[in-house]
Amino acid sequence: MTDTLSPEARSERMSRIRGKDTKPELLVRTYLHGAGLRYRLHAKDLPGRPDLVLPKYGTVVFVEGCFWHGHRCQKGRIPGTNSGFWSTKIMTNQARDRRNHRALRQAGWRVYRVWECELAKPARREKVLSRLVDRIRLDR
Repeated sequence: MTDTLSPEARSERMSRIRGKDTKPELLVRTYLHGAGLRYRLHAKDLPGRPDLVLPKYGTVVFVEGCFWHGHRCQKGRIPGTNSGFWSTKIMTNQARDRRNHRALRQAGWRVYRVWECELAKPARREKVLSRLVDRIRLDR
């Protein structure tokens, strides 16, 4: 399928995608706060700048966008237009994620990922976030 936007318009649209305070991230933050868990946001001193850092529990949480981090779901598909660029971009993101997660684990942190698609439907969201809270508290 051909892109209906000009390269300049597509670039403008893609540049508006945020890296912080996304809807999925806000859903996770609200749920964890409601469960009584306290956290720091986007710790610059840790590899990969985790979205949430729970120092009391030795845990970091990444809230990942399926497209940008190459999740194997409907939202994580590579576009048909300029697919070579996007494949390289997403593979680079995945390699960086693996390096950062490995560095965090070696530093003693427990690393959890929550995928955007897991938060889309309320029933699935509740299940995923409830399990996350249990794992954070129990794996201590």
